[in-house]
Amino acid sequence: MVAEMQLPTVVRSIAEAKAHFSAIVDEASGGKSFIICRAGRPLVTIMRYEQPKPIRRPGSLKGRIRIADDFDALPDGFEEAFG
Repeated sequence: MVAEMQLPTVVRSIAEAKAHFSAIVDEASGGKSFIICRAGRPLVTIMRYEQPKPIRRPGSLKGRIRIADDFDALPDGFEEAFG
């Protein structure tokens, strides 16, 4: 698995963020993160949303799946077809 490269955070003022909001959203969706400041003090971070992976629950289908009794049986003529 290839590690995703972390791009540097870009600091913007509220005025810049308002003027270029659409471009900031486009860049953030590409992986760049932004810190929005007011009077030089950081207020919020804008970054790409990562969908959380669902939690696996082994055994959650127990009793709901049925395997036919003849599951392992070969169909008629199968052995002749493959010799």
